[in-house]
Amino acid sequence: MGWDRNQMAARAAQELEDGMYVNLGIGIPTLVANYVGDKDITLQSENGMLGMGPFPLEGDEDPDLINAGKQTITELSRTSYFDSAMSFGMIRGGKIAAAILGAMEVAENGDLANWMIPGKLVKGMGGAMDLVAGVGKVIVVMDHQNKAGESKVLKECSLPLTGKAVVDRIITNLGVLDVVEGGLRIVECADGVTEDELRAATEATIV
Repeated sequence: MGWDRNQMAARAAQELEDGMYVNLGIGIPTLVANYVGDKDITLQSENGMLGMGPFPLEGDEDPDLINAGKQTITELSRTSYFDSAMSFGMIRGGKIAAAILGAMEVAENGDLANWMIPGKLVKGMGGAMDLVAGVGKVIVVMDHQNKAGESKVLKECSLPLTGKAVVDRIITNLGVLDVVEGGLRIVECADGVTEDELRAATEATIV
């Protein structure tokens, strides 16, 4: 029932249109690079790369060529490299059309929590705070529930926020939801998932 990680990434790739510059977050979003297909999409990585290709085949990895999540990736004929200041200048300057990010929690008003759990060791926020403030559209890709079966799509986030009212669309293993006035609107249910099942797994208000 529902989508696996690759199917969620493939569904997120459907959101992308020719000519877009897009940043992919750590986790499931990195898989989106494998499903862009023949669309003219330029993927940006905040560690200083514009024009990321899909993941390399086994044996073709270059240990010096990594994305922001420290995974090995491939380059394209048009790939360019630059320092972190230039990279964040693109993000803060509104040059990136969309960001596809993972999340620990999303609230019905679009609040996003995706960078830390209090009491656990954390290396820092990374680029997420800049991304949610600077890009045109924020798409979250995540599991709908945690390991205990509790909803991660909430009325209010309990974890420290990355950004307030920043999320536009949520893609989970159970379906696709848009942040609208008054709560969330169901756009699509995942394969084998009914609307009732999606509603039952969601704490947030569905309008």
